[in-house]
Amino acid sequence: MGSSTGNMLVDNSETLSQIFKNSPILIATHCEDEATIRANTAKYTSKYGNDIPFELHPIIRSEEACYLSSSKAVELAKKHQTRLHILHISTAKELALFKSNLPLKEKNITAECCIHHMWFNNTHYAKKGSFIKWNPAVKNESDRVAIIDALKNNTIDVIATDHAPHTLAEKQQNYAQAPSGGPLVQHALLALMELVSRNEISIEKIVEKTSHAVADCFNLENRGFLREGYFADLVLIDPNKKQKIIREGLNYKCGWSPFEGDQFSSEVKSTFINGNLVYDNKQFIGNTMGMSLTFAR
Repeated sequence: MGSSTGNMLVDNSETLSQIFKNSPILIATHCEDEATIRANTAKYTSKYGNDIPFELHPIIRSEEACYLSSSKAVELAKKHQTRLHILHISTAKELALFKSNLPLKEKNITAECCIHHMWFNNTHYAKKGSFIKWNPAVKNESDRVAIIDALKNNTIDVIATDHAPHTLAEKQQNYAQAPSGGPLVQHALLALMELVSRNEISIEKIVEKTSHAVADCFNLENRGFLREGYFADLVLIDPNKKQKIIREGLNYKCGWSPFEGDQFSSEVKSTFINGNLVYDNKQFIGNTMGMSLTFAR
């Protein structure tokens, strides 16, 4: 419901109404109002050309653009009793659209936030520039704090990551040409652990929102919990291993990270997939692959 990389935009009102009316499965949607974004883009392009300052990204892809689209999706879901999941909430204003007083399994409308909206705010554009250009945009510190609070009170149901490994050359272009998105998975858990160390959120809530709630929200079979008979997808953390993120230590094939220069207090020691040790002490082990997820009906 908001354009990003590629041509996946669906924002025609009649088309959306038919999708929400007839979908037999969960609808997950990226919500930004296209008309608002295009008007804002035209305004600042007329002033700056293609070299729009990256600090204006959250003004172009604004709070209002997010709310207009998210509220429309919620309205359609309520009208047609559709199972709706709204992706990557980035504003405090949108949080009023969701309920915190129902158990997750009873919710028909759920919401997600991404780690970059929990970590960065608009003051970081001056230094990070295109490296934190995401859609929806990273916004104000008040939005970041509200999103974390919404996780703690269960207004937001799950934590997600972005997986957009644009090349360094692509990201180093001017505002108009640099694609949005970034690689996050290598440092996702470490960033969350840093928020724990800052007392912004508890480790129990991190476990819930990255594992248990994800399995419950999407009806994943035999994953998301430490239980007999479940697949052992595990990460072991050294919580007392300080490190500064530098380019030479990255595993991303795209060769950059939005966290470059940031300090973390922990380190991933070991990773297990389906019970198999695949990463240990900074070394990848064997060629064990994951497997397709299965979903309960």
